[in-house]
Amino acid sequence: MVAAVLVLAFLGVSVASSDEGAQRRQAAVAERGRRVMPFDLDATTHRFDSHAAGGVQSVVADDPGDAGQISLIRGHLREELARFRAGDFGDPAAIHGGGMPGLATLQKSGTAIDIRYQDLVDGGRLTYRSEEPVVVAALHEWFAGQVSDHGRHAESGNAPGG
Repeated sequence: MVAAVLVLAFLGVSVASSDEGAQRRQAAVAERGRRVMPFDLDATTHRFDSHAAGGVQSVVADDPGDAGQISLIRGHLREELARFRAGDFGDPAAIHGGGMPGLATLQKSGTAIDIRYQDLVDGGRLTYRSEEPVVVAALHEWFAGQVSDHGRHAESGNAPGG
C-alpha cells in the first residue's frame, strides 16, 4: 500500500514537472514570437492541419473585425512564403529553436515543397504540399511541434474531434 502511494505521488510530481516545463517553454516561445511575428499572439490563433500530402497553416484574428491584426497576419505570412520557398526557415528556428522537430529536413527541402498563400476573411493561410514522404513527415512533425510550443495560441485540426 505504501509503495502504491509513493508511486502515485511520484507520478503526480512527474506530471506536474512536465506541465511546468511545457508552460515555461510556451512562455519562452511566446516571448521570442513577439520579436519575430508582428501580430499580437494574444489576439490571434494559429491552426495547423496535417493532410496526406503536407498540411495547412492558418493564422486568424480572434476578432474577425480587427483589420489591424488581419493586415499584420497577411503581411507576415506573405513574407514567410517567400522565405520558406527559398528554404529559409530562420524565423521558426528563432522562435522554436534550431532543434525543432522536422525543421532541419524542411530547411534542406525548400524546393521539394510547394507552398501557397491565400487570404482568409480573418487572416491568412499557407498550404504546404510535397511528393516526398520524408518531407511530408517533417511537415507533420513541424506542425505538431508548433501546436505544442504555442500552447493556447495554437490548435490542431487533427486532434480527436478536430
